[in-house]
Amino acid sequence: MAEKGVQLDRETFSCSVCLDLLKDPVTLSCGHSYCTKCIKTHWDGEDEKRIYSCPQCRQTFTPRPVLMKNTMLAVLVEELKKTGLQAADHCYAGDEDVACDVCTGRKLKASKSCLVCLVSFCEKHLQPHYDSPPFQKHKLVEPSKKLQENICSGQDEVKKMFCRTEHKGHNTVSAAAERMKKQKELEVSRQNIQQRIQDREKDVKLLQQQLEAINGSAGKAVKDSEEMFTHMIHLIVKTSRNVEQQIRSQQETEVSGVKELQEKLEQEIRELKRKDAELKQLSDTPDHNQFLHNYPSVSALSESTHSSSIHIRPLRYFGDVTAAVKELRDKIQDIVRDTWTNISLTQLDASLSDSQAEPKSRAGFLKHSCRITLDPNTAHRNLLLSEGNRKVTLVDQQQSYSDHPDRFTRYHQVLSRESLTGRCYWEVEWRGEGAVDVVVAYKNISRAGRWDECGFGLNDKSWAFHCSPNCYEFRYNNIQTPVSGPRSSRVGVYLDHRAGILSFYSVSETMTLLHRVQTTFTQRIHAGLWIYGFRTSAELCELK
Repeated sequence: MAEKGVQLDRETFSCSVCLDLLKDPVTLSCGHSYCTKCIKTHWDGEDEKRIYSCPQCRQTFTPRPVLMKNTMLAVLVEELKKTGLQAADHCYAGDEDVACDVCTGRKLKASKSCLVCLVSFCEKHLQPHYDSPPFQKHKLVEPSKKLQENICSGQDEVKKMFCRTEHKGHNTVSAAAERMKKQKELEVSRQNIQQRIQDREKDVKLLQQQLEAINGSAGKAVKDSEEMFTHMIHLIVKTSRNVEQQIRSQQETEVSGVKELQEKLEQEIRELKRKDAELKQLSDTPDHNQFLHNYPSVSALSESTHSSSIHIRPLRYFGDVTAAVKELRDKIQDIVRDTWTNISLTQLDASLSDSQAEPKSRAGFLKHSCRITLDPNTAHRNLLLSEGNRKVTLVDQQQSYSDHPDRFTRYHQVLSRESLTGRCYWEVEWRGEGAVDVVVAYKNISRAGRWDECGFGLNDKSWAFHCSPNCYEFRYNNIQTPVSGPRSSRVGVYLDHRAGILSFYSVSETMTLLHRVQTTFTQRIHAGLWIYGFRTSAELCELK
């Protein structure tokens, strides 16, 4: 009944909009109460109609009411929170919680699980384990959903010993002893993990330093380039202004000369017109004697001081300047284009030369060593993987691998789990009377089908270095190339993905280059192995 009362109170003091306890409650004139934020949001959606309604009874209000906090209701809600209104729901078990196995109806959360009873109890039903002496000997642990794992399927009782076998003679040891053994294995695994973490953190730090160096160098190059281009722009602008000034100066000189000549010609025209008027007046004299008397007084026409015609140059007074500037522009374009091409080629050559700087010693190669594991999902069913999936052996009994589309079905081949980019170095140790192919391949190489589609070295998606007791051979795209060199059971592989370099070395007390390939890799690379002859094995070596 008490629980029902609490539930009733929760419904009474809940907002019908958000269904949660009222926050800053306000009461409308219709009597319904809401969270201030909820009713404001509801009314904001009704602003266009300018008619506001109650979400429950739909009573309308015009204009929009001014909201006032219901102080009494707010105090009641706060008091109910303090008395555990919300905590009531928190006591019940959710999907992620361990429920009490004794509760009926709605189950409460379990506070402890008993390893003897194999039952989980809430606080109420756990009390006998504290009050009753027989129960006080039971082992209580934090709530667990996996209690049934403590029942031995062969003995049908609580495990007291750890069964190592599936109940054939019950090869048992004490759980504590088995725990100690497994604990040591866990410590070794943890040490390996921690070492790998340290190695990866060191790699991340180096990469971060490289990023900072790249960003710093790029930033400085951009800044310096901007300064130099700005200087060149200023120089060009200054030159442009000088050219403009010279053109304007020459323009003024030319214009002044033309205007001076123009004024002289206009003056001569005025004089000629005056003389022409004088002669016309004499010519129009009707009296012959007066005409003859006045004729001697007419002055002779003076010679013109200017040529009879003005030779105007073609309309390209400053065309030579334009041509010179155009020639300069074309030269600058050529210089910029050729210089940028040289810069790009220089950068590319520097990058390639840096990438192609193949190490000269084994210590140098080891700086690029990478830890590779074999992918069980690609292994042929007659290949047995061991040593943490770093060793593979060809056996006559098929392994119980699950079906997988990545599995090789025609040849005894396997690929690495990791894809390889950048510079990588690894070594393969092989043993047995058969042979081994040390391989790099694209992941999309066929897993079944024709021999030349899925066999390593028989297509353009894989490169295979064949190692046998008698000879070496390199294969690519089904072309075999005999390789000479010192025999060794260990082969080193150096890959520079970016530069397209793939090298194979004979590794013993010294390293001897056996074969190098220069190509272009268009996809990520995976390491691989192809085993010939039963009980022949190959192992990816741990490099220190």
